[in-house]
Amino acid sequence: MSKDDMTSLDKVLSAAAAVPLTGARAATPTDRAGWLDAAADALDAAADELIPLAHSESHLPTARLTGELKRTTFQARLFADALRTGALTPSRVDPPEANWGSGPRPDLRRGVVPLGPVLVFAASNFPFAFSVFGGDTVSALAAGCPVVVKAHPGHPELSRRTAALVADVLPEGMFALVEGVDPSLAALRDSRIKAVGFTGSTAGGRALYDIAVSRPEPIPFYGELGSVNPVVVTPEGWAERGPDIVAGWLDSLLLGSGQFCTNPGLVFVPDADSFLASVSLAEPGRMLNSRLEEGFRASTDVVAGLLGIVEAVSGPANEQGVAARVFRTTVAELDPKALETEMFGPAGLVVEYGSAQELADALGTVPGQLTGSVHGTATGDAVAAEAVAALSSRVGRVLYNQWPTGVSVSAAQQHGGPYPASTSPLTTSVGLAAIERFQRPVAFQGFPESLLPAELRTADSRGE
Repeated sequence: MSKDDMTSLDKVLSAAAAVPLTGARAATPTDRAGWLDAAADALDAAADELIPLAHSESHLPTARLTGELKRTTFQARLFADALRTGALTPSRVDPPEANWGSGPRPDLRRGVVPLGPVLVFAASNFPFAFSVFGGDTVSALAAGCPVVVKAHPGHPELSRRTAALVADVLPEGMFALVEGVDPSLAALRDSRIKAVGFTGSTAGGRALYDIAVSRPEPIPFYGELGSVNPVVVTPEGWAERGPDIVAGWLDSLLLGSGQFCTNPGLVFVPDADSFLASVSLAEPGRMLNSRLEEGFRASTDVVAGLLGIVEAVSGPANEQGVAARVFRTTVAELDPKALETEMFGPAGLVVEYGSAQELADALGTVPGQLTGSVHGTATGDAVAAEAVAALSSRVGRVLYNQWPTGVSVSAAQQHGGPYPASTSPLTTSVGLAAIERFQRPVAFQGFPESLLPAELRTADSRGE
């Protein structure tokens, strides 16, 4: 890293570290809500500039990008509304109790404070929703944390323009953009950074995680990594609506050329021949960049080379030479490596099972995942019940008769899962609960009302 880069990064981190996080000068929830609304308004106002820019760098369709920008600004406003209502400022007050069972209890009031400056690694596959002003950035700002975003090289001009719009409406030190591997690694190792948000590959995320937890002061690393998102089709579900299940799987599998972290790349079926008979693969759209194209070819070649796996269906290649592929095997022949190899792109693996017990045993070997889906009868069936129970212990979100692509931004959403789906299975990177990653609890004992944070004071002392 050059001397100029080091100086620039130091200025960014110093400004972030200088932002007051607690006390009278710290931003209130209402202040933070105003920031998020202002940033959302700025991005919406610049949509005619941002969407063509995103299209030129990502090759994603304009309609998809239009919807993604809308989701991004909706997310910011959802957090803003929740901050104003107090939903994102949890507090607990235990008044004094002389006869408390463990001994006299003092006045205790528990609230949350921001962790401090957060480093966010932007993703490539969602240029708006998981990038510069994506979920990690929005939830960290909502928590009151300054944010330093490492731009993804897949859409540099969009990143710079988005960052300029956001920085223009936020206070000094609250937001900055850095570019390049060396500056981002230097920031990750810097003691002024107190938490990290990441969306990307398992290998890349694990390497960064190891740095974060090996620092003299280890910090939380919230990484969303790889996932094959298993699907189970029950015998009764197949008998009831087999053609619809195949059509739904293909729509979800090939959506966006398969470049979704929730892509359902693994499906367990009772009859592979019947399932595959209805599979037809169209030419995929262009992938986001050549690096992903190379990664897709490499991962599909790995799966194709595993013992017991054969290619069942392939489609026509696009101009970049990328073709959709579907492989098949049986539970008895299933190589465990196939369960941990994410084919990030238009490809899937069909696995035939012979009995409910065989299916349950196979699901028990699936590593941690973001999602797991079960397709059974409309009212439920015995195999579906067992599959739901098995998947609930392995995934962050379980779906029934629905497909996992498309992650609703809401209070009840969970986007995470046991490792390697994420590095922190207790948290989510989508939805209002994402703010919890960037706050820490503090208890105040025996304080006069005037020295307490506003949200921990009684209504009378707040003037309500």
